[in-house]
Amino acid sequence: MRTLKDRLRHTVLFELLALSLVVVFGPMITGHGMKELGALGIMMSLLAMSWNLIYNWLFDLWDRRARNMAPRGFGLRAVHAVLFEAGLLVAGIFIVAWWLEITLWAALILDIGFAVFFLIYAYVYNLAYDKVFPAPALA
Repeated sequence: MRTLKDRLRHTVLFELLALSLVVVFGPMITGHGMKELGALGIMMSLLAMSWNLIYNWLFDLWDRRARNMAPRGFGLRAVHAVLFEAGLLVAGIFIVAWWLEITLWAALILDIGFAVFFLIYAYVYNLAYDKVFPAPALA
């Protein structure tokens, strides 16, 4: 089990590295400026963290009432992940469109790009993090 200090390090490094990548490489891909994408990256990060807190709390409330917190199998975990990403995508479209002053269609495409990037990034980041900061062995 990881400590609170380790979890905080994991989260802060995850967000800082992701924001750095978005700010450096985003302008090359989107044509928008570093400052615009940096601010958007911060907003999207705050949105993702807030949505994570709210969504998982609501999901747990539902799970407790509907299933009495029974073990979650692959199917329920897949539905949980898809609904989380769908909610984040819907909210993100409006923020992206508003901030970058683009159409909702362009914002959807860009937001899907962010989602694909973060899917790959999260996998690589967590793999690297576990190598650099291995979890303590079970006693």
